[in-house]
Amino acid sequence: MDMKAYQRIIISRTDSIGDVILTLPLSGILKKQFPQSEIIFLGRSYTQDVIGACEHINTFLNWDELASKEETSAIRDLKDLAADLIIHVFPRQEIAHLAKRAGIPTRLGTTNRLYHWFNCNKLVRLSRRKSSLHEAQLNINLVKSITGIDDMPLGNIHKFYGLTQTQVLDTNFTTLFDKEKINVILHPKSKGSAREWGLNNFIELIKILPDEKYKVFISGTEDEGLMMKDSGIFDIDHVVNLCGEMSLAQLISFIKACDVMVAASTGPLHLAAALGIKAIGIYPPIRPMHPERWAPIGEKATFLVKDKECDECRKQGPCHCMQEILPDKILKQIGA
Repeated sequence: MDMKAYQRIIISRTDSIGDVILTLPLSGILKKQFPQSEIIFLGRSYTQDVIGACEHINTFLNWDELASKEETSAIRDLKDLAADLIIHVFPRQEIAHLAKRAGIPTRLGTTNRLYHWFNCNKLVRLSRRKSSLHEAQLNINLVKSITGIDDMPLGNIHKFYGLTQTQVLDTNFTTLFDKEKINVILHPKSKGSAREWGLNNFIELIKILPDEKYKVFISGTEDEGLMMKDSGIFDIDHVVNLCGEMSLAQLISFIKACDVMVAASTGPLHLAAALGIKAIGIYPPIRPMHPERWAPIGEKATFLVKDKECDECRKQGPCHCMQEILPDKILKQIGA
């Protein structure tokens, strides 16, 4: 085990919101291991609000801004951080190159990328594609030579999210909640990042959620709201359309204030799980999209998936196995 006391650690994860959320426990573990360290998260602009809500991360480094600079300027910016460790959680050749040119003393990456052999000096054998471990466990295993932690049980991982720095929710959103009802937020679309349960299933679920017991909110981007406009989902009496109505920071706070989230394998689902509300994920039985790898992790998180192995829609099209999960099964999971 590497016992070096790292003072400034860069975690590089420049992909989607869900992937970033499942990397946050890594930051919590590093902070516990090195409590005096400064954790710097290198991510994309659209994930900045997620990073800003995490108590374990001191600084957000915007890859979109860094990538737009001349190489010499980007190298200088990285040097100025005086980091002594960078962890390439999401491998990216240009970042590995810049980190080496910036002289970051310890540069950790997997052996699976040829460019890591030339740009990293701490190589780890770790294959995600064929692993039976969860994405969050794989992130933690990447640095086991530094932390000594290997294959952390899924039931312990939620303790390290650290999403405690959420914004105060604007009053125009707080007034939407019904304190006498169970507030349910549904996220039907996925921006193409995951197989979807289908609008018809979400509409049927809303119809069997009794109005006197549930308040229903639909979340999504403005474009997703327009995609759903003609489906009739917003015409149901106890439904509130939130699509495109709030920033990501406000959405995080809104989800935290709700009781239940239902979604496919999307960023909002993982946010709900990390924030501690009941997060119900609906998954396809296709590897590596299946819940063994991507299930929501949280005290109240759960998922539904058809008990079979299927590859019929691997390349394209709707997942029939997923869409055959009946709304009444989701209703039972929502409960009282």
